[in-house]
Amino acid sequence: MSRTEVLDREVGRALSALSAAAKRGLGDPALAELVVIRASQLNHCAFCLDMHLGIAREHGVSEKQLDLLAAWEEAEGVYDERERAALALTEAVTVLTDRFVPDDVWAAAAKQFDDGQLAHLLGLVVAINNWNRVMVGRRIPPGGYRP
Repeated sequence: MSRTEVLDREVGRALSALSAAAKRGLGDPALAELVVIRASQLNHCAFCLDMHLGIAREHGVSEKQLDLLAAWEEAEGVYDERERAALALTEAVTVLTDRFVPDDVWAAAAKQFDDGQLAHLLGLVVAINNWNRVMVGRRIPPGGYRP
């Protein structure tokens, strides 16, 4: 199989189902898009960035939030505490530089999300990291997403 051939349909359906379930359970489409965009930035996935930036705009995410997402920690007043907690957890799970999600990052997220939402947020981060690795591993260029 060449890198650019279509992903196995069964695997693609499973990844899509996980992504959709996590987004539904989180219950905030705009926040979900910020999360997947931030993970995709960290993973250098141009395909996913291209796709999710468009979806984020459809869900009303502001251009300012999209423009400053790579520097969200320094962008005071642009992201609320809930968004900041979600982005911190996204980075901690995506990078895992210390082999664990720091307790303070988890506690901040747990303060902003109930148990079900937190589980869905974590599922969403796992799902986009899977998609990023599939698309980057296959070197799929941006521009091919069709809703």
